[in-house]
Amino acid sequence: MSLPPIVVFDLDGTLAETAPDIMRVLNVILVREGLAALPLERARELVGAGARALIERGFKVSGRPLDAETLERLFADFLTIYAEDTAANSHLFDGVLEALDALAADGYALAVCTNKPILHTRLILDHFGISGRFAAVAGRDSFPYFKPDPRHLTLTIAAAKADPARAVMIGDSRTDIATARAAGIPTICVPFGYTDVPIETLEPDFVIQHFDELAEAVDRVLKSPSRASLTA
Repeated sequence: MSLPPIVVFDLDGTLAETAPDIMRVLNVILVREGLAALPLERARELVGAGARALIERGFKVSGRPLDAETLERLFADFLTIYAEDTAANSHLFDGVLEALDALAADGYALAVCTNKPILHTRLILDHFGISGRFAAVAGRDSFPYFKPDPRHLTLTIAAAKADPARAVMIGDSRTDIATARAAGIPTICVPFGYTDVPIETLEPDFVIQHFDELAEAVDRVLKSPSRASLTA
Protein backbone atom coordinates (compact mmCIF):
# COMPACT_ATOMS: atom_id res chain seq x y z
CA MET A 1 0.00 0.00 0.00
CA SER A 2 1.36 3.41 -0.96
CA LEU A 3 2.11 6.02 1.66
CA PRO A 4 -0.25 9.01 1.88
CA PRO A 5 0.76 12.57 1.04
CA ILE A 6 1.28 14.77 4.08
CA VAL A 7 0.91 18.34 5.24
CA VAL A 8 3.21 19.26 8.14
CA PHE A 9 2.42 22.32 10.27
CA ASP A 10 4.51 24.55 12.45
CA LEU A 11 2.61 25.52 15.62
CA ASP A 12 3.40 28.99 16.99
CA GLY A 13 2.27 31.67 14.57
CA THR A 14 1.04 29.09 12.06
CA LEU A 15 -1.73 26.99 13.56
CA ALA A 16 -2.21 29.20 16.59
CA GLU A 17 -1.72 32.69 17.96
CA THR A 18 0.33 31.74 21.00
CA ALA A 19 2.28 34.96 21.52
CA PRO A 20 0.01 36.30 24.29
CA ASP A 21 0.87 33.38 26.57
CA ILE A 22 4.53 33.25 25.55
CA MET A 23 4.92 36.96 26.23
CA ARG A 24 2.99 36.62 29.50
CA VAL A 25 5.51 34.07 30.78
CA LEU A 26 8.46 36.12 29.50
CA ASN A 27 7.14 39.12 31.40
CA VAL A 28 6.82 37.08 34.60
CA ILE A 29 10.52 36.31 34.24
CA LEU A 30 11.51 39.88 33.38
CA VAL A 31 9.53 41.48 36.20
CA ARG A 32 10.86 38.95 38.70
CA GLU A 33 14.38 39.94 37.58
CA GLY A 34 13.62 43.63 38.14
CA LEU A 35 12.98 44.57 34.51
CA ALA A 36 9.94 46.16 32.90
CA ALA A 37 7.34 44.01 31.18
CA LEU A 38 7.37 44.18 27.38
CA PRO A 39 4.25 44.88 25.30
CA LEU A 40 2.66 42.19 23.17
CA GLU A 41 3.52 44.26 20.09
CA ARG A 42 7.17 43.22 20.53
CA ALA A 43 6.26 39.55 19.96
CA ARG A 44 7.07 39.50 16.23
CA GLU A 45 10.70 40.38 16.88
CA LEU A 46 11.07 38.22 19.98
CA VAL A 47 9.05 35.02 19.45
CA GLY A 48 9.88 32.23 17.05
CA ALA A 49 13.34 30.87 17.87
CA GLY A 50 12.57 29.04 21.11
CA ALA A 51 12.42 29.99 24.78
CA ARG A 52 16.17 30.46 25.29
CA ALA A 53 16.37 32.92 22.40
CA LEU A 54 13.21 34.62 23.64
CA ILE A 55 14.74 35.23 27.07
CA GLU A 56 18.01 36.41 25.54
CA ARG A 57 16.15 38.81 23.26
CA GLY A 58 13.99 40.04 26.12
CA PHE A 59 17.04 40.89 28.20
CA LYS A 60 18.76 42.52 25.23
CA VAL A 61 15.74 44.75 24.58
CA SER A 62 15.72 45.59 28.29
CA GLY A 63 19.40 46.54 28.16
CA ARG A 64 20.72 44.06 30.70
CA PRO A 65 23.55 41.56 30.06
CA LEU A 66 22.68 37.90 30.58
CA ASP A 67 25.31 35.27 31.41
CA ALA A 68 25.00 31.62 30.39
CA GLU A 69 24.32 30.29 33.89
CA THR A 70 21.51 32.77 34.51
CA LEU A 71 20.04 32.04 31.10
CA GLU A 72 19.81 28.33 31.86
CA ARG A 73 18.18 29.01 35.23
CA LEU A 74 15.61 31.34 33.67
CA PHE A 75 15.01 28.92 30.80
CA ALA A 76 14.13 26.16 33.26
CA ASP A 77 11.84 28.55 35.15
CA PHE A 78 10.17 29.61 31.88
CA LEU A 79 9.36 26.02 30.93
CA THR A 80 7.90 25.31 34.37
CA ILE A 81 5.71 28.43 34.43
CA TYR A 82 4.58 27.94 30.83
CA ALA A 83 3.55 24.33 31.43
CA GLU A 84 1.19 25.48 34.19
CA ASP A 85 -0.94 27.38 31.66
CA THR A 86 0.08 27.22 28.01
CA ALA A 87 -2.98 28.50 26.20
CA ALA A 88 -5.26 30.61 28.40
CA ASN A 89 -4.89 33.60 26.09
CA SER A 90 -4.04 31.76 22.86
CA HIS A 91 -6.33 30.74 20.00
CA LEU A 92 -6.32 28.85 16.73
CA PHE A 93 -6.23 31.07 13.68
CA ASP A 94 -9.49 31.51 11.82
CA GLY A 95 -10.20 28.66 9.44
CA VAL A 96 -7.68 26.17 10.88
CA LEU A 97 -10.23 23.52 11.83
CA GLU A 98 -11.97 23.70 8.48
CA ALA A 99 -8.63 23.49 6.66
CA LEU A 100 -7.60 20.41 8.65
CA ASP A 101 -10.95 18.79 7.83
CA ALA A 102 -10.60 19.58 4.12
CA LEU A 103 -7.07 18.20 3.91
CA ALA A 104 -8.00 15.03 5.78
CA ALA A 105 -10.98 14.54 3.46
CA ASP A 106 -8.61 14.85 0.50
CA GLY A 107 -6.50 11.99 1.85
CA TYR A 108 -3.62 13.93 3.41
CA ALA A 109 -1.94 12.79 6.59
CA LEU A 110 -1.35 15.70 8.99
CA ALA A 111 1.55 16.35 11.36
CA VAL A 112 3.06 19.03 13.57
CA CYS A 113 6.78 19.88 13.55
CA THR A 114 7.68 22.66 15.99
CA ASN A 115 10.66 23.89 17.98
CA LYS A 116 8.43 24.17 21.04
CA PRO A 117 9.19 21.42 23.61
CA ILE A 118 6.95 18.41 23.11
CA LEU A 119 5.34 18.78 26.56
CA HIS A 120 4.07 22.29 25.83
CA THR A 121 3.17 21.34 22.26
CA ARG A 122 0.92 18.54 23.40
CA LEU A 123 -0.62 20.68 26.14
CA ILE A 124 -1.60 23.30 23.56
CA LEU A 125 -2.94 20.81 21.03
CA ASP A 126 -4.93 19.11 23.80
CA HIS A 127 -6.25 22.48 24.96
CA PHE A 128 -7.66 23.11 21.49
CA GLY A 129 -8.90 19.52 21.13
CA ILE A 130 -6.95 18.81 17.95
CA SER A 131 -4.24 16.37 19.04
CA GLY A 132 -6.06 13.42 17.50
CA ARG A 133 -6.03 15.00 14.05
CA PHE A 134 -2.28 14.51 13.64
CA ALA A 135 -0.53 11.30 12.65
CA ALA A 136 2.66 12.60 14.26
CA VAL A 137 3.56 15.46 16.59
CA ALA A 138 7.23 16.38 16.99
CA GLY A 139 8.68 19.01 19.29
CA ARG A 140 12.18 20.40 19.71
CA ASP A 141 13.15 17.49 21.95
CA SER A 142 11.44 14.66 20.05
CA PHE A 143 14.56 13.80 18.04
CA PRO A 144 18.28 14.59 18.32
CA TYR A 145 17.66 17.27 15.66
CA PHE A 146 15.42 20.32 15.51
CA LYS A 147 14.60 22.97 12.91
CA PRO A 148 16.33 24.25 10.81
CA ASP A 149 17.95 20.81 10.63
CA PRO A 150 15.93 19.09 7.88
CA ARG A 151 15.99 15.81 9.78
CA HIS A 152 13.49 17.23 12.24
CA LEU A 153 11.02 17.49 9.38
CA THR A 154 11.91 14.26 7.59
CA LEU A 155 11.76 12.24 10.81
CA THR A 156 8.34 13.76 11.56
CA ILE A 157 7.13 12.62 8.14
CA ALA A 158 8.56 9.15 8.75
CA ALA A 159 6.82 8.99 12.15
CA ALA A 160 3.54 9.83 10.40
CA LYS A 161 4.17 6.97 7.91
CA ALA A 162 3.69 9.37 5.01
CA ASP A 163 5.34 10.04 1.64
CA PRO A 164 8.18 12.60 1.80
CA ALA A 165 7.97 13.02 -1.98
CA ARG A 166 4.40 14.32 -1.54
CA ALA A 167 4.90 16.53 1.50
CA VAL A 168 4.32 20.23 2.15
CA MET A 169 5.50 22.30 5.12
CA ILE A 170 3.17 25.02 6.43
CA GLY A 171 4.94 27.72 8.42
CA ASP A 172 5.39 31.37 9.24
CA SER A 173 9.13 31.95 9.55
CA ARG A 174 12.60 31.89 8.09
CA THR A 175 13.29 28.73 10.10
CA ASP A 176 10.36 26.85 8.58
CA ILE A 177 11.37 27.81 5.06
CA ALA A 178 15.03 26.91 5.60
CA THR A 179 14.12 23.55 7.13
CA ALA A 180 11.78 22.55 4.32
CA ARG A 181 14.12 23.82 1.61
CA ALA A 182 16.99 21.75 3.01
CA ALA A 183 14.71 18.70 3.00
CA GLY A 184 13.61 19.32 -0.60
CA ILE A 185 10.03 19.97 0.52
CA PRO A 186 7.93 22.95 -0.63
CA THR A 187 6.64 25.54 1.81
CA ILE A 188 3.38 27.40 2.13
CA CYS A 189 3.53 30.29 4.58
CA VAL A 190 1.06 32.50 6.41
CA PRO A 191 1.81 36.24 6.74
CA PHE A 192 0.33 36.72 10.21
CA GLY A 193 2.88 34.74 12.25
CA TYR A 194 6.15 35.52 13.97
CA THR A 195 8.72 36.90 11.57
CA ASP A 196 10.77 40.07 11.69
CA VAL A 197 10.49 40.61 7.92
CA PRO A 198 7.55 40.21 5.54
CA ILE A 199 7.26 36.49 4.83
CA GLU A 200 7.08 37.12 1.07
CA THR A 201 10.67 38.41 1.10
CA LEU A 202 11.86 34.98 2.26
CA GLU A 203 10.44 33.44 -0.93
CA PRO A 204 8.38 30.47 0.21
CA ASP A 205 6.71 28.50 -2.57
CA PHE A 206 3.32 30.03 -1.77
CA VAL A 207 1.75 32.48 0.68
CA ILE A 208 -1.87 32.25 1.78
CA GLN A 209 -3.77 35.05 3.45
CA HIS A 210 -6.34 32.82 5.17
CA PHE A 211 -6.63 29.14 5.95
CA ASP A 212 -9.59 28.78 3.62
CA GLU A 213 -7.00 29.01 0.81
CA LEU A 214 -4.82 26.20 2.16
CA ALA A 215 -6.28 23.06 0.56
CA GLU A 216 -6.14 24.59 -2.91
CA ALA A 217 -2.62 25.94 -2.29
CA VAL A 218 -1.36 22.51 -1.20
CA ASP A 219 -2.79 20.96 -4.35
CA ARG A 220 -1.21 23.64 -6.53
CA VAL A 221 2.21 23.37 -4.90
CA LEU A 222 2.39 19.59 -5.14
CA LYS A 223 1.30 19.62 -8.78
CA SER A 224 3.56 22.47 -9.89
CA PRO A 225 6.11 21.77 -12.66
CA SER A 226 9.00 22.79 -10.39
CA ARG A 227 7.89 20.23 -7.79
CA ALA A 228 7.72 17.53 -10.45
CA SER A 229 11.29 18.22 -11.51
CA LEU A 230 12.42 18.26 -7.88
CA THR A 231 11.04 14.79 -7.12
CA ALA A 232 11.79 13.20 -10.49
